Amino acid sequence: MDYPELALHIGVRRVEARDRDTLEVRNPTDGSVLAALPIATADDLDEALLLAGRSFASWRDTPAADRAAVLHRAADLLRARAVTIGRITTLEQGKPHAEAVGEVYGAATILEWFGEEARRSYGRIVPARVLGRRDLVLRQPVGPVAAFTPWNFPITIPARKIGAALAAGCTCVIKPAEETPATGLALAQALLDAGLPDGVLSVVFGDPAAISEHLITSDVIQKVTFTGSTAVGRRIAALAAQGVKRLTLELGGHAPVLIFDDADLDNAVTLGVDAKYRNAGQVCIAPTRFFVQDGVYDEVVARFADAARHLRVGNGLDPAVRMGPLANQRRPPAMELLVQDAIDRGAEVRAGGQAGDGDGYFWTPTVLSGVDRDARAMNEEPFGPVALFSRFTSLAEGLGEANRLRAGLAAYAFTSSAATAYEVSERIESGMLGINHFHLIGPETPFGGVKESGYGSEGGTEGLDDFLYSKLVTQM
Repeated sequence: MDYPELALHIGVRRVEARDRDTLEVRNPTDGSVLAALPIATADDLDEALLLAGRSFASWRDTPAADRAAVLHRAADLLRARAVTIGRITTLEQGKPHAEAVGEVYGAATILEWFGEEARRSYGRIVPARVLGRRDLVLRQPVGPVAAFTPWNFPITIPARKIGAALAAGCTCVIKPAEETPATGLALAQALLDAGLPDGVLSVVFGDPAAISEHLITSDVIQKVTFTGSTAVGRRIAALAAQGVKRLTLELGGHAPVLIFDDADLDNAVTLGVDAKYRNAGQVCIAPTRFFVQDGVYDEVVARFADAARHLRVGNGLDPAVRMGPLANQRRPPAMELLVQDAIDRGAEVRAGGQAGDGDGYFWTPTVLSGVDRDARAMNEEPFGPVALFSRFTSLAEGLGEANRLRAGLAAYAFTSSAATAYEVSERIESGMLGINHFHLIGPETPFGGVKESGYGSEGGTEGLDDFLYSKLVTQM
């Protein structure tokens, strides 16, 4: 099976299961138990916090070039181990192996980019108003970081948070998802093998609510970064506010897609199917609410549904499989409730719409047309392989539907009109917008949302800025 023994990392010290309380980690393809995951105790968390606080001064003072060198070496190790780590990801998360391997390469690029950006975290000299005075602005690390990441991209998202923190000179205690622990541990091991000093990074697992409260309310932690649902994000924000701590929140999305009459339909449908069913739709920026202009609506829905019906679903270790299972046993019942509610409100099932075959957590690639705006799926992020189609007539109507929700993470538009593209760019309410494509993610570009999709950015110079503060030094 090639699934590793699991452990906590308290600095460089491995804490294995043995006589501890544990959680079962299951393979979503067949429901089998992969391993026992040790749960961190309060003493473990206190030790991780102590190490993060003690090691901060030395890591902060480590030259940026040396911090970058560690991140570069870790990136090289990830690339060398990509096939093995990808297999681990597929076993515990379900996504096709090719996607998982690609994710490891992406994480390597993220570490590398942040390492380089650390060398460019410049301050500045401000022209003084008084002769003989020098005003300097220094960029300095905020301090130890508590990071919390989900299961859908179990190495990409931790790499963004850890890479930015370490590049800035911060230490980090991270709690990856309990569903996908081995992938996060593989990232940590690459960093340790690359020469990361003891105490700069710790990895813990356990009850999310208990761990988040313990870490966030600690006086050691100065910065909190969380990726997950809006509901949990509100609780994280409340905890951080008690200590007036810096916070980055990347929360839920419900991405609209506007397909105009003048769009390249081959492009819109082909790319749309790939983007919608990647990782079984368990992607915060996945296109979900497809608003199609009247003139091309019927054709787009028919072509999209036909493509969805021909996607091969199964074990992600099979090279022919395009979509794996959902990540855990809670997800298929959630899909069933949303789909049935949409049907009850008049939606038509054009593809899928039911659980898949086998013992795993499968759901068929689903296309629903004529979905009422009051359907739950149009208002709650499905986070699964469900595409929702509705008509629109005018640009104003389409933008109104796209902006109707409180979610504002990602949005997409397909048009050949420069004027339409300009208007959508100006009027859409989202942190990210893709025009005529769906590829929003790159280490050099900011990733984040507006409204209830959170605040702050990961990626780009903005992603590093969130781990630094500006200090004015003025000298006569």
